[in-house]
Amino acid sequence: MSSGSDNNYGGGISLESKQSVKKPDMYRVLLHNDHYTTMDFVVDILMKIFHMSTAKATEIMLDVHKKGIGVCGVYTFDIAVTKVESVHLMAKEKQFPLRCSYEKA
Repeated sequence: MSSGSDNNYGGGISLESKQSVKKPDMYRVLLHNDHYTTMDFVVDILMKIFHMSTAKATEIMLDVHKKGIGVCGVYTFDIAVTKVESVHLMAKEKQFPLRCSYEKA
């Protein structure tokens, strides 16, 4: 039997693990300005889908309106895709052409 300072225990089995966990890639979710979607609807989207306060949603909506684009949040790939699809679905239900996309952060 080996001494207590050795990580090998009888039979030559090592109990050390050398796994490294890679952090997932992150993606920015973006809203794009158009001339038809109402500001109130954009604020509603930001509050319902992105769980923002009224003040934060209004701030992002104004960014979209003034700059043409606004960042809604940064998420892992699957969550970013789901958020984009949710925005498009909600906009389609209300017949707005609101566009949402994601890009690698």
